[in-house]
Amino acid sequence: MNRLFSFKRRESLLPNYIILTLYLLFAMLPLSVLVFNSLKSRVELANNPLGPPTQLRFDNFSTAWVQGKFSVTARNSAILVVSTVVGVLTLGGLASFSLARLKPVGADLFMLFMVIGSTIPIWLFMVPLFILWRNLGLVNNLLGLILIYTALNSPIAIFILRSYMVQLPADFEDAARVDGANSLQVFTNVVLPLVWPGFLTVGLVVGLGVWGEFQIALIFITNPDLFPVTTSYWQFTSRFSRDWTLTSAAALMMVAPVLAFFLALQRRFIEGLTQGGLRM
Repeated sequence: MNRLFSFKRRESLLPNYIILTLYLLFAMLPLSVLVFNSLKSRVELANNPLGPPTQLRFDNFSTAWVQGKFSVTARNSAILVVSTVVGVLTLGGLASFSLARLKPVGADLFMLFMVIGSTIPIWLFMVPLFILWRNLGLVNNLLGLILIYTALNSPIAIFILRSYMVQLPADFEDAARVDGANSLQVFTNVVLPLVWPGFLTVGLVVGLGVWGEFQIALIFITNPDLFPVTTSYWQFTSRFSRDWTLTSAAALMMVAPVLAFFLALQRRFIEGLTQGGLRM
């Protein structure tokens, strides 16, 4: 009886496995072609644009790295990502703690303002923002870009982190306050260790978004020495538009760090999103 039930269960899941396999192949095919083309010569790419390479050309990566100045642009993107993530987690964490646990006057009104403000696209006020940044000397400045990224990502950070904190039991906080802890000590020593999955989730979302952001960086950064990887890759593809081997190698180098980082922390990322969604 048990064998029959187990067989029927496996049989009922077979269509799901087939569909998931097709989705996997559909998702992996472009990435596989990208990897194949990054390891080919230009002649082989012209003769075989989709298949695997017959002779591996790893020098495409070194050539693309040097020609595209990715040692400089990768450093710029790393500065943008780290600074933005630190700023968003610091400001968003403190704001979330205040809204969820301290409950200041006007907290609900502030949350409504955050909801409305986060739905307004930045392109509606891009012109006055650019004029303001130019007058402040923040155009062609990584700090100016960090401030914009921090402001744009703070609302989602506050929503996610607040959803964690509103469901925390107050017993631990009360015990810490009885022992003489102030609000900052309660946040750092009690609340922060309990909601660290939320901080990890926010950090991954913000970091991936900043690493791949293109349009704002294209507008506010025109100095090639300050380009992030996205704008530098755009310039690189414009320069080497006929050499798909180098552009494929450059694209793979741009995507590889993000992909490796996400795969290493994907379980924590999914758990953080799930827990945060359940606590909304």
